[in-house]
Amino acid sequence: MALDLVRVPPAGTWEQRRAHTFGLAESWVEPGTATPADALRHLVRRYLRAFGPALAADVASWTGLGITDVRPALDRLELRRFRDADGQTLVDVPRAPLPEASVPAPVRFLPTFDAVLLVHARCTGILPEHFRPLIFNTKMPQSVPTFTVNGRVAGTWRHEGRHVQLEPFEPLPRAARREAEDEAGRLSTFFA
Repeated sequence: MALDLVRVPPAGTWEQRRAHTFGLAESWVEPGTATPADALRHLVRRYLRAFGPALAADVASWTGLGITDVRPALDRLELRRFRDADGQTLVDVPRAPLPEASVPAPVRFLPTFDAVLLVHARCTGILPEHFRPLIFNTKMPQSVPTFTVNGRVAGTWRHEGRHVQLEPFEPLPRAARREAEDEAGRLSTFFA
């Protein structure tokens, strides 16, 4: 007989960490009527709401399941389907916002461990492969804070004293540099 366990609130604090404790799921979560197939469909929908449109392989990678486990959930859901530049099928939840390709993506600052960078093993649409070693490496596997220009990682940032310092990986066009500096100024104000 398999027992369903959940991690329960720890007895420790940030300063005095203790081992994680586990308890029986039935004493923490009300019994549900969802089937494993219902749960998988729910998980896939939640992923797509956060990170869609996506390849079926992306969904499988994120869930830790095989594509053969995920595909039936994708087939049973009402989803929008698109083709990417390579002709592969992307899926997304219906009515999810999707800007026109001509809409410019604003500069964004991403913190360490941001889900956008960590959600896939290789998210080359947002993190160009030649920049990957600058963000993730064996000495610092948690990533570093980055900023994006036109929806792609363009450099790193750090908060020093009262200012946010930018370190672009390549020279930025004048307008993009100005936009990044303006956003850095707003982030500095937030930190203050």
